[in-house]
Amino acid sequence: MKKPFIRASGLASPKQQHNWDWRAASNFIAGGAGGGLLLCAALAALAGLDAFAMRAAILLGLILIGGGLTCVWFEIGRPWRAMNVYRHFSSSWMTREAVVALTVFAAGGLALLTGASALGVLAGILGLGFLYSQARILAANKGIPAWRHSASIPLMVATGLAEGAGFLACVATFSATSSGSAVLLGLLVLIAVRAWFWKSYLNGLVADGAPDAALRVLKALGPRLLLIGHALPALAVAAALAGMPGRAALATAAGILAVAGGWVLKFTLVRRAAFTQGMALPHLPVRGKGPSGPAVKPGWKIIGQAHKV
Repeated sequence: MKKPFIRASGLASPKQQHNWDWRAASNFIAGGAGGGLLLCAALAALAGLDAFAMRAAILLGLILIGGGLTCVWFEIGRPWRAMNVYRHFSSSWMTREAVVALTVFAAGGLALLTGASALGVLAGILGLGFLYSQARILAANKGIPAWRHSASIPLMVATGLAEGAGFLACVATFSATSSGSAVLLGLLVLIAVRAWFWKSYLNGLVADGAPDAALRVLKALGPRLLLIGHALPALAVAAALAGMPGRAALATAAGILAVAGGWVLKFTLVRRAAFTQGMALPHLPVRGKGPSGPAVKPGWKIIGQAHKV
């Protein structure tokens, strides 16, 4: 059978990466939420969250981080070589993530055993370090324009914290103290922060240029994220803070929606919007005499014609 003819523009255009599948995405999804939850739990403990809810939040945070790391471990072609990840601390954010994960489990485990609030706070600080390391892992992949943009780092941190606050809002419904309002207020603030960084991220991609396919995927996500991840949980939090009946149900619904929005965002970013750089020509060649053609970058939006979203 004759092989199909492939145009040069098709070869040069950005392609969707398939090296990081759902297992890699799960590490960012669950691990980021776990790190955010540990920090939010530490801050809530300082605001009066009771010991039971604190321990439940720490346990859930460790389970999320462990689950994410397990998923990415199964993605490795030779899982038993995973220890090699610890060999490049000076240059690899993946190594730093793995090192921080060890300290997170150590501090979190001791906090669960002893109930010491200081260890819970330490676990929260280390959870933030884990979350930040994950954000830098994504940004370090320079071949994926949607990942390497500097605005992806605060977006990943912001959504991890919003997801952590969402989980904490669910846990805090079982709290016997009056910290529930502080948790809900924190969730509302973090939802707003995530919405702001999401808009900033999209505007940055459009302004600096990105593959058309990636922009289409991310722009299509925008309305769903606005509704599910931002508007509905914010309304539920506002209703709970206003004293409407069913406060616990409203807080739980707000937390679940905030988490769901963040997880859809990260899965879309890691899997569906991950298009490669592609190739570019500084000018088009010409046969014979005459001026060369303009520069081309197949599959990319022209920056001068971009509009903010």
